[in-house]
Amino acid sequence: MQGIIGCQPKYWIITPPPDPGIVLVRAAAPYGKSMRFTLRQLSYFVAAGETGSVTRAAEQVNISQPSISAAISHLEVEFGVQLFVRHHAQGLSLTPAGQRLLVAAKNALRTTNGLYEVVNATMSAVTGPINVGSFRTFTPLIIPELWQSFIARYPDVRMHVTEGSEAELLDGLRTARIDVAMTYEFSVTADMDFVPLAELPTYVLLAADHPFATRPRLRLTELADEPFILLDLPLTRQYFLSLFERAGVAPRIVTETSLPAALRSYVGAGIGFSMMTVRPRNMSAENGCPLAYVELDDDCPPMKLGLASLKELKRSRVAEAFEEFCRELIHGGTLPGMVPIPAPQSAT
Repeated sequence: MQGIIGCQPKYWIITPPPDPGIVLVRAAAPYGKSMRFTLRQLSYFVAAGETGSVTRAAEQVNISQPSISAAISHLEVEFGVQLFVRHHAQGLSLTPAGQRLLVAAKNALRTTNGLYEVVNATMSAVTGPINVGSFRTFTPLIIPELWQSFIARYPDVRMHVTEGSEAELLDGLRTARIDVAMTYEFSVTADMDFVPLAELPTYVLLAADHPFATRPRLRLTELADEPFILLDLPLTRQYFLSLFERAGVAPRIVTETSLPAALRSYVGAGIGFSMMTVRPRNMSAENGCPLAYVELDDDCPPMKLGLASLKELKRSRVAEAFEEFCRELIHGGTLPGMVPIPAPQSAT
């Protein structure tokens, strides 16, 4: 529980509980104070922290709402801090102390569950839940095949996918709502670990009947007079605008959207061009208009796709197996749902 209440327990003691099936945890603390709470109370707190609702937390762990509320109140009294801000209709949001406790609580529960993993490891068992975060543009392309294949190999795993922007995924990792996130390296901060999986070039996205659609490569200077459609997601927006700045070109932004599907349809309809780092096998937009993906020829490094995780949160065996599986599935320029990544051009 390091860093939660300003002290670090030196040891944990499992004591016989008054209620069968509940493990009481007593941690040695300074000043002679003994902290008493149950692993079950921790799990109720985690459910409330992840769902942001007493009602949804009760449904998730199949217990009554008063039991969730009582567990939260007990922990707040025990630690002497407010863990949630209560809103109307039982909505909850974590306080800064609550956010830090959520990370530590999940670590503590994983450590306890690790006792089972020690036994299961002898049989190479991979079981339990995993919440995978996915950047929005990856979700419809990479995630479905990855999910299906991973569960087929490890049928005892319960996988959940959370979609979001790069900024939303980082927030989910920091609050332990997400175990691991598939995102770009450029968005990863110093408190994260990053495992690279593939390098993606940047493509100019055009309507299939655009005069430049048959070109093998394009420079942004050649598109200076063309209307541009901007993918308006946190961090993504800054990245694409930085490419224009590096090329010395001022983009003619005709519209902005946070929906990749809408962006492709706008481009397919001929409203303007855009840029993306994913190239789907399906070369048509959602409105049925055909598209063309032309590799950007400006001097910009490829985007590194990979898995991000919070450094301070110990990864479960399931998360480790997921990383190993992703390394196996994504290799040699081949990604689920996407056209194979072209080999880098040789210097001439």
